[in-house]
Amino acid sequence: MNLALSDEQEFLREAAAGALARVKTVEAAREALEDPAKLPDLWPLVKDAGWNGLLIDEEHGGAGLGAFDAMLVLEECGKVLAPTPLLGLLPATAILDAAGDESLAAVAAGDVRPAYVPARPPSDTHAGWSVDAVSGYGRPDAPRIAADGSVTGTVAWVPDAPGADLLVVVGVDESGAAAASVVEARAASVEAVVRYDATRALGHVTFDGSPGRRLDVPESVLAEAWYLAHALIASESLGTVQTTLAMSVEYAKERFTFGRAIGSYQSVKHELTEVLRQLENSRSLQFYAGWAGEDKPDEFALAASAFRNAAGHALDFAVRSNINVHGGIGATWEHDAPLFFRRAQLSKRLLGGTHDAGDRVAAELLAAAATPA
Repeated sequence: MNLALSDEQEFLREAAAGALARVKTVEAAREALEDPAKLPDLWPLVKDAGWNGLLIDEEHGGAGLGAFDAMLVLEECGKVLAPTPLLGLLPATAILDAAGDESLAAVAAGDVRPAYVPARPPSDTHAGWSVDAVSGYGRPDAPRIAADGSVTGTVAWVPDAPGADLLVVVGVDESGAAAASVVEARAASVEAVVRYDATRALGHVTFDGSPGRRLDVPESVLAEAWYLAHALIASESLGTVQTTLAMSVEYAKERFTFGRAIGSYQSVKHELTEVLRQLENSRSLQFYAGWAGEDKPDEFALAASAFRNAAGHALDFAVRSNINVHGGIGATWEHDAPLFFRRAQLSKRLLGGTHDAGDRVAAELLAAAATPA
């Protein structure tokens, strides 16, 4: 396993950072607390950078890259709280690409924006395909997809559903087997919702026999899309951890009390060291997930779940530490620290949440322990 980025991956990451630097995304996150309509539209930036075609093969006009490359882009987005629609878009394009769908060329060109309407694969805690509930920990059943591709059901907290042109829906067919369908967004009801982090576009999506186009893809592709979404939100979290750690370290050097920089106090040093430890632990799992996605597909579910769980906990700890280090000012709206705190609180709840990823890891480990050597 090569744990170094290739020259192409380094260029991709640097290009992503450069493109995002042209937009004052953190300032926009602050303004969006008062009015979400003030968020900048980054779809033109996404198209110019070619991120909409990252996971689409070259034959259909895409870049033909892999999951790890997409994770690197999301990491850069997470550093600056960029409101890009990539969390919903990239898993959708992965499913469309696997199906060889007729919309691929338009999606790769940026003329059509799809969004992934997720469903969680079965596990030892829920026997069937399920979706996030509007509230509570119960998981409703996934939408029903008929033989003609029409869809019935409701999915809550769908990332990037508002503003999408196509909805790539994962659900179950008449037999209860996993299925997928492409639905025109105008044929469904998409209720835009804002929670915690105004930079994250979310929607409650309702289908009432909405006409769609059934996709010919195996269940493994639909399961992989779920874990790809986990790896993407984990990578975004990893980027946010890096930013909050840098903010904390810089302030710990500048802020003096009793004649000494606060970074010289053992309690502060220990807290920042713990952020770094969790960051590096998550980084190793990011590489594991990237490697598994390319070379060991049967381990991708475990790798992505472990990465999501670790990165989610790292982000929660890092944003709280950032507020602690900054003291009183860090808890006020005059500072940027609460913006990153809001991102952490929403990220750890989406797509089943970090607790769901932890359950998946535990199930995998227990199953392996029960298997005779």
